[in-house]
Amino acid sequence: MKILKLLLLLVVLGIAVAATAIYSGIVNVAADEPHSDLVYWLLEETRETSIKKAAENIEVPDLVDPELLLSGGVDYNFMCASCHLKPGQKESDMSVGLYPAPPNLTIAAQSHEGHEHGDDAQKARQNFWVIKHGIKASGMPAWGKTHDDKRIWAMVAFINRLPTLTPEQYQIITAIE
Repeated sequence: MKILKLLLLLVVLGIAVAATAIYSGIVNVAADEPHSDLVYWLLEETRETSIKKAAENIEVPDLVDPELLLSGGVDYNFMCASCHLKPGQKESDMSVGLYPAPPNLTIAAQSHEGHEHGDDAQKARQNFWVIKHGIKASGMPAWGKTHDDKRIWAMVAFINRLPTLTPEQYQIITAIE
């Protein structure tokens, strides 16, 4: 009976703490103020684990097809570059204004701090999943609502090559005829 009362007290206390956090306004949701280290770690770990789990069984097609590179480059330029940047670009109004900051996809994945990307196939599966489904409350849209899988894989193929492109090569690949 004492354990039941203790559990009930803990539940009521938990609800009271949650209600206080929700309705008091003490949680700062401003994008120009970073999370505490603990909250940031919890969110990052949750995001990375969720994406890894959701993407683990996705079959990766052949991503070296030049046609994929070209079509993916055009979509990247229009839909992604303002946040994830172009070769030679260090920041944009969007990349600076978003929190958490979107990854700079023009640099090699090993250069991104804080999490492991796995092998090329795992990285491709995860990129596909993120592009298709987006990430809640991050500014990353779910492009799968408007783009079929082939078009999303084309963006993945382009993103794979992006860190190796010079600004001039990027301009040529992403130019529309």
